[in-house]
Amino acid sequence: MNFTVVLQEAEEGGYIVSCPAIPGCHSQGDTVDGALENIKGAIVGCMESLAEEENEEAWYTRI
Repeated sequence: MNFTVVLQEAEEGGYIVSCPAIPGCHSQGDTVDGALENIKGAIVGCMESLAEEENEEAWYTRI
């Protein structure tokens, strides 16, 4: 699965990254590469948490 992420430079230094497709899925890192690596783990954690809650609506949307 591929996800689009949003990477922003933090005012205090480092980077903040979020995954808009998964509400509440955020991470950070000191470098761009570090932030991108960290969001991968955050995405996996969020997906596991949602799967445990059996929240299928989070994954399927009719358009």
